[in-house]
Amino acid sequence: MSVASHPKPLPRGSGNRRVVQIDTQDPRWDAFVLAAPGATVFHHTGWLAALEHENGQRPLKLACEEPDGTLSGILPLMVTRGLPLGTGGASAGRRLSSLPRTPVAGPLGTSEAVLLTLVEAAMAHARSSRLRLQLKQAARTLDDVVPGLQGGPWRLSYVKPLPDDPDRLRFGKSRNHARIAWAVRKAQREGLRVRDATNEADLRDWYRLYLDVNRWRGLPSRPYRLFQAAWEHLRPGGFLRLLLVHREQSGRDLLLAGAMLLMLGETTFYAFNGRLKEALHLRPNDLLQWHAMRDAAAAGYRWYDFGEVEEGNEGLAGFKAKWDTETRALIRYHAPPLPCDETDYKGLGTRIWPRRIALGAWHRMPLSVTAFAGDRVYRFL
Repeated sequence: MSVASHPKPLPRGSGNRRVVQIDTQDPRWDAFVLAAPGATVFHHTGWLAALEHENGQRPLKLACEEPDGTLSGILPLMVTRGLPLGTGGASAGRRLSSLPRTPVAGPLGTSEAVLLTLVEAAMAHARSSRLRLQLKQAARTLDDVVPGLQGGPWRLSYVKPLPDDPDRLRFGKSRNHARIAWAVRKAQREGLRVRDATNEADLRDWYRLYLDVNRWRGLPSRPYRLFQAAWEHLRPGGFLRLLLVHREQSGRDLLLAGAMLLMLGETTFYAFNGRLKEALHLRPNDLLQWHAMRDAAAAGYRWYDFGEVEEGNEGLAGFKAKWDTETRALIRYHAPPLPCDETDYKGLGTRIWPRRIALGAWHRMPLSVTAFAGDRVYRFL
């Protein structure tokens, strides 16, 4: 596992800067991302390449270029067609987003003036294409930056602060920490072990578990080509890990669970997971998270981001909260502003899907069918 890449000082911009569209192969983009405070793995060209492979559309990569050719800001954008017939509300409509199907990837800049320049350019692109602009931020960093851009809370994200020393990692009060430690020891006594995926065969095996957990939840799944592209473009640089939990059973090695982690700067994101339902009593997810957080702390990452939770999903919120996490309200900025203070997809995950397909029938569908259906749904999100 590579050591966390922490931000280095960036040159501040001056007058006569201009907004340019950056070519896919331009090394200045990733150089800026690796140095910028607040940058995430979702700004990296490897993630942009994965999104491009997923939906066949090239991202729009806007950058502020100074007179000497250095970059002082970046903003990745991509068009999403939106759900048809107004399903999910205006926030799920056709838009120019940073980025679709991505938690946070808003503008980065060395000054407020740079952010202003980037956002104004993005708004102009959106207007010329008759699209709503959507910018995704982890905090209210764009309030009052540009007239006509309005932010609102999206969902809560659960984030675990990591200590410098992994041996100092704690999970709340003694009783809660003891329960988690017991679950980890139980998994170890049952012969469970954690390892890194090493080849695409591992990735394919994990993808079946990912499909299965989403079938159980009644949710669409991302297509395999997204993960294949992320594996190809992010793993070589140390920005992606796929942790797998195995157990020997009846003379063969059985995959019980796995999680794809994406990391850059100070944050490791717990991005995608899969598990074998029949093995949950062995506590593979507890063992997996324990290892992932300890490894992240040892590598120099300061935050472990469990990701967002839709309002009303108490089970998932409880799992993420039990690790003694902090909650942060993710922010979505829109231009023009959303009507009626709309901030979410109007319960897309918990209400629209069960109305369209009876959940019991969805649970019995072959994984190949759920994969096909998920691919079609995500083309609109």
